[in-house]
Amino acid sequence: MNTKITNFKTHVLDETKFVHPVKITFEQDGKSRSWEAVKSFDSVAILLFHEEKNAFLLVKQFRPPVYLNDKSKTFTYELCAGLVDKNKDLNQIVKEEIDEECGYDVPLKNIEKVTSFYTNVGISGGCQNLYFARINESMKVHDGGGINDEQIELIFISFDDFKDFIYDESKAKTPGLMFSYYWFLDTKISKITT
Repeated sequence: MNTKITNFKTHVLDETKFVHPVKITFEQDGKSRSWEAVKSFDSVAILLFHEEKNAFLLVKQFRPPVYLNDKSKTFTYELCAGLVDKNKDLNQIVKEEIDEECGYDVPLKNIEKVTSFYTNVGISGGCQNLYFARINESMKVHDGGGINDEQIELIFISFDDFKDFIYDESKAKTPGLMFSYYWFLDTKISKITT
């Protein structure tokens, strides 16, 4: 994926769709305090393990906030993920995100909840719900890449190379991705090596 970023600027955010900047005031132990925060949606993220390729399927995409803070990070490597912005069961949202971003039609019964945790606790405090699913080529229905010109590239990282990938600081990754890999080692490794 070749991307050339030009005319990168920041602007005051007046009208918002997905995030809402707020100033919070409160008292803590009798002392008045204030905090700047962003109210946003919760999310789902899915660790996908391709059985035939013995590899994890990740998404690679340009993330303007990461680039804003580090111009050397043109792309991030992430789990397939999406916002919880629909009034649907989380498993159904997970299924739809796997289809939209990665092109696999995973049966609901094959989607496993791992845990949930809070991200960006100093800024947004959104809850991310982590899932796992095994995929194979029989589930492939299209090339993926997201909707509405998301420009998502699919990346397979082999199981044997994944530990080196996790510690490669030249690649921007999310904590959820790193955590999910260690969860996989702790709970699933015996099932793929036997």
